[in-house]
Formats: sequence, C-alpha cells, structure tokens
Amino acid sequence: MNLEGLILLLYVLVLASYLGFELIAKVPPTLHTPLMSGSNAISGITIVGAILATNELGYTAFSKWLGMGALILATINVAGGYAVTDRMLKMFKKK
Repeated sequence: MNLEGLILLLYVLVLASYLGFELIAKVPPTLHTPLMSGSNAISGITIVGAILATNELGYTAFSKWLGMGALILATINVAGGYAVTDRMLKMFKKK
C-alpha cells in the first residue's frame, strides 16, 4: 500500500471516529437505548468494510486477519444489539 492510500484510510478513520463521537455525545440518556438499537444497522456498514478487507485484492495477510476480526466483532455487535432490543420491546408488551 502506498502512502497516499494510507493517508486516505487514516482520514476516513479520523472522520468516522469524530462523527460517531459527536452523534453519540448529543444523545440524552433517556433515548440512548432506543437509538442504539436502531444504530445496529450502522454496524452493518462495518461488516461490509470487514468483508472488503478480507478479500483477495492484494492486501497483506495481516489486513485479512484484521478484517476477519472486525467481521466477527461487528457480527457479535449486531446480533447482541438486536437481542437487547428484542428484550427491551418485550417489557412493553402486555402479558
């Protein structure tokens, strides 16, 4: 990977980190759980990025392993988020 590609990837990382922090920091505590359950779809973007990182387009073995780790962690995050959301919604159903 050349220097320009690395700078571009670092730029995307910093921009995504800043945007994520700003969005989450402005959420009031009473809305945190419902909004976080809806943001599980955003983790789907992480899954797509991880799949792209694990492909065979000339990336190093290290980046493929990092992509696989990201894929596993993002999948756990999405599944856990939907499980928590389902449990939260069951609290509001009449018995």
